[in-house]
Amino acid sequence: MQALLAAVCLMQDPAVSALPFVPPQPRSYGCAYATKAPKIDGDVDAPAWNAAPWSEDFMDIEGPKHQPQPWLRTRVKMLWDKDRLYIGAKMEEPKLWATLTERDSVIFRDNDFEIFLDPDDDNHQYVEFEMNALNTVWDLLLPKPYRDGGPPVNAFDIEGLRTAVKLDGALNDPSRPGKGWSATIAIPWKAIKGLSTKPIPPREGDRMRINFSRVEWDLDVVDGKYHKIEGRPEHNWVWSPQWAINMHRPETWGFLEFQKTAGPVKPDPYWKERCELMGLYYKQKAYKDAHGVYAASPSDLGLKFSGYFLMQDGFWLASLRAKDGAVLTVREDSRMTLNR
Repeated sequence: MQALLAAVCLMQDPAVSALPFVPPQPRSYGCAYATKAPKIDGDVDAPAWNAAPWSEDFMDIEGPKHQPQPWLRTRVKMLWDKDRLYIGAKMEEPKLWATLTERDSVIFRDNDFEIFLDPDDDNHQYVEFEMNALNTVWDLLLPKPYRDGGPPVNAFDIEGLRTAVKLDGALNDPSRPGKGWSATIAIPWKAIKGLSTKPIPPREGDRMRINFSRVEWDLDVVDGKYHKIEGRPEHNWVWSPQWAINMHRPETWGFLEFQKTAGPVKPDPYWKERCELMGLYYKQKAYKDAHGVYAASPSDLGLKFSGYFLMQDGFWLASLRAKDGAVLTVREDSRMTLNR
């Protein structure tokens, strides 16, 4: 199954070419501290969630200009405390359908809700989580993205994970269209502490990278049951756009900022440097695909690069210094670090 997943993601990954443009800043979310932990019962409208604002509506994975845009609304909200990150999601859905009941099944073969979390914003060691309307979950670890040869670690479990769903309508019954479903998830900090070089639990003002996806299939009714319409690809709807049909581009995920009370999040001050370094990364990847080796210098790629570049033993790294003195570095395997 791991080989199949890797092949699917590589087919969808445009890493053989550079980013088509410098993308806008990803979306951001100011996450309020929970004075009282919400119940994990699927009810995201319960009073304990009131301190958490709703996110923007999801859009197509390729961005706001792609057509069609989602015709069913999806939103999320988040809270945190010293023990857990709490995530609630609400999805409009007249065709409530789910089939998979075994944990760690490939859940996106059903309609699903997904979370991607990179605790220390380095493009590596990130968690993927998926669930369907039956509350069947799939959690796995990506040591690095598929594009960089990272195998999915399916044996990874989010220790202490708690999940629940709430249905507004009948499941798997086309004769009784529903209105939608909601999900609540609690991720213990102790379960991801070993994946981060930053303090876990986070401190007020800390940031992580996060994104959410909803996979939606076109369904028909055959013999009184829902069935996927053959030959039609899934729809991929996300919170922060990926600019490609691939969730495994952590550099485009949104920013999650931990706050006492939910409020605005300042733009990432290093976005220009991040984009320049990732542009170099994609150019190098395309060059190696074409020539079998990396380019010896950015100039060989047709790039004017003002930072530091090192090539050694067939591997490379590049660094840029921001105006405030912070140094951002990216390697050939897309791992990016920020030192201030």
